[in-house]
Amino acid sequence: MINNKYQNIAFAFFMALFMSGIMSLVITLMNLGLVSSFMQIWLQSWAMSFVIAFPATLLVSPVVKVMVKLVSSH
Repeated sequence: MINNKYQNIAFAFFMALFMSGIMSLVITLMNLGLVSSFMQIWLQSWAMSFVIAFPATLLVSPVVKVMVKLVSSH
């Protein structure tokens, strides 16, 4: 299993992987429709999106955790 000190990185990796995949799929589909080269275009878009999403998730997640604490505290 993953060591506790790497859990934040693993969380960011999987969150970025799934969110960039879903968002690039939706945006590609909306912009192009189901064209013959859809899968290739989407996978290229997903790869590029993930390269941005992973470091962004690592940078933003501490801020989001603080914001969640602020809104959830009584």
